[in-house]
Amino acid sequence: MGWEKETMSVTGIIAGGRAFGQCFFVSKAAGVHAAAVLDLVDRFILHLATERGLSVSYQILVRGFLEAFASWFKEAHGSENPAQVTTDLITGYLIRRKKDGLATSSARVELIALKIFFRWLAARKHIPADPADAILPPRTERHLPDTLNEHDVRRLIESITGVTPLDRRDRAMLELFYASGLRLAELLDARLENLSLEEGWIRVTGKGSKTRIIPVGGAARDAISAYLEHARPALVRAKSSSHIFLSNRGQKLGPDRIRDIFTERAAACGLEKHIHPHKMRHSFATHLLNHGADLRVIQEMLGHSDIATTQIYTHVDQARLKETHRKFHPRA
Repeated sequence: MGWEKETMSVTGIIAGGRAFGQCFFVSKAAGVHAAAVLDLVDRFILHLATERGLSVSYQILVRGFLEAFASWFKEAHGSENPAQVTTDLITGYLIRRKKDGLATSSARVELIALKIFFRWLAARKHIPADPADAILPPRTERHLPDTLNEHDVRRLIESITGVTPLDRRDRAMLELFYASGLRLAELLDARLENLSLEEGWIRVTGKGSKTRIIPVGGAARDAISAYLEHARPALVRAKSSSHIFLSNRGQKLGPDRIRDIFTERAAACGLEKHIHPHKMRHSFATHLLNHGADLRVIQEMLGHSDIATTQIYTHVDQARLKETHRKFHPRA
């Protein structure tokens, strides 16, 4: 059997992808004949269902991607033979999909479907080599965290001046979010026995069941103390738990109610920005960094297992510096 070696230079399929070279072989033997792509798609979907036990919804998703590719391949190149699919053809198809508005996250899923399909074809000798093997998935677009500036944080928190139990609760809750950078689930699960106002810390259990101790600043301690002394007793019912923050029925607050509280309090003080609990966590980290806190310390307080996750806040700071420079420098 004769083989012809073709060397191809392939660029990243989508913005953010890496360039690489790919060598693979195309059969030139007259006796080699492959089934049509759509026929093989049917067999592959059956393989996903019977041998890999994947869900019907996933089968439908993959079939849609593969049939769209097969249709494009036939229309654009007049062929239904998968052995004639090259790395450059797959790359070109994905670039076209990107230009048509396909999101990066969707492009990754579509590429995975193509890769497992062509890997399956190569393993069963339907094609001489896998043309999708060396194509790297596009890098996930990393969006910078949305934050509040220090003035808006102060405006939001200090707008709650009432002394009703719910006013005191909401003020204490917002103070704690900003003082400690808690995740929403961590604040919901916070209990009295894990809080020490005297020593100024709270113990929480975060992702991966990892426990950490986080400082609680003076403003938050004062607000929480006022809530515990003057407000929480009025919310407690016979079956109330030891959760710090309770609903007006004495129950543990749910995540939707917390989000509603943020929305309501932001609207009440005239903040038009969409404000949610995680934005307060982002603000906590960004403001610490702006004031010179060590990145490793911020990582520990946020409960990040990887410093790379925390480093996103350095990009927030750099982005703000660039914007300030662009706005105020006379020759920017």
